[in-house]
Amino acid sequence: MFTTLHIIAAIFVSALLTHLTVPVIVRISALKTLLDKPNDRKVNKLPIPNLGGVAMFFGVTISTLLVIENMEVRDFRYILAAMILLFFVGIKDDILILSARTKLIAQFIAAGFLAILGNIRLTNLHGIFGIGEINYWFSVALSLVVIVGIINAMNLIDGIDGLAGGLGLMISTLFGTIFILFGQLQYAILCFAVVGSLMSFLFYNVFGKTNKIFMGDTGSLMLGLLVAVMFIKYNEIAIDSANNAFSPAISIAIVFVPLFDMVRVFCIRMMNKKSPFKPDMNHIHHRFLQLGHSHLVSSLLIITINLLIIALITLLRGLNIHILLGILFGLGIAFTYSLRLWAHRKSRMLRSQNEIPDSDF
Repeated sequence: MFTTLHIIAAIFVSALLTHLTVPVIVRISALKTLLDKPNDRKVNKLPIPNLGGVAMFFGVTISTLLVIENMEVRDFRYILAAMILLFFVGIKDDILILSARTKLIAQFIAAGFLAILGNIRLTNLHGIFGIGEINYWFSVALSLVVIVGIINAMNLIDGIDGLAGGLGLMISTLFGTIFILFGQLQYAILCFAVVGSLMSFLFYNVFGKTNKIFMGDTGSLMLGLLVAVMFIKYNEIAIDSANNAFSPAISIAIVFVPLFDMVRVFCIRMMNKKSPFKPDMNHIHHRFLQLGHSHLVSSLLIITINLLIIALITLLRGLNIHILLGILFGLGIAFTYSLRLWAHRKSRMLRSQNEIPDSDF
């Protein structure tokens, strides 16, 4: 009962705060013309407020601090410090636009708050390449890369209505449930505070009319940071569990789509001799839109694919960790070529009608 009441409170308080804050942000954004305006690489057709991350920040932080009461929360001061840093970086980028380099530096500083000051880092490879516990400096370096990688993955996947929020909702629910099973109530509260905030945000983002809003970099950077914390914490608490060797595979499966899309897009850009941080229209969600699906259908299909991958890895959890990671790699390749095949079929059909040329996937 104790756990149930705290989880319900975290969801309710966070959802309520976000729900009440979004309309206020929309009104202020309209008055101050703080809008995400359409251009040749964006899919929105009308200017939309893009400071939904502000409401998410209030919902998650206030809910967590209220519900967690007097539990041991040493880690949380560093999580909150990193969130505040990325919160202000995200706001500035949403309003004034920051360079990719500046954002990357800020992400590494925030990751440093977690890995170095907060000691929230990966300390064990769970048998990957035969390696178990790793030394401090390798642990810090690996954790910085993982944290920044996941932050960027969630930031880059935020391209259509419902996708980043929907994936974040799925990821937070799964990790939150796992933390309850492992007896990590503090982290479960944090996860379900994110769940509550995203539930309210998605209501406005997907179904909103007068109060439609995007999470913007303010939201996606913060969401990426929290997902990275969940990812690392899960792998750390699983070290002494019966599923030790299985944990890296399931944690990667849970964040598979954002990570896969980031790696895929970076590879395409570098093969085309472009900066990996140069925006384009090569993301998975762009491909689903080009196949004729709506924003909502595209988001639901992509989230469903991620869930199926998680289910598959869970069913195969008895296999060697290297086999599981190989399966994940193979699924990524298969997904890429499936998209390419579907796209070529679609383009041939449209080309026969003289509508659009073939596209490069």
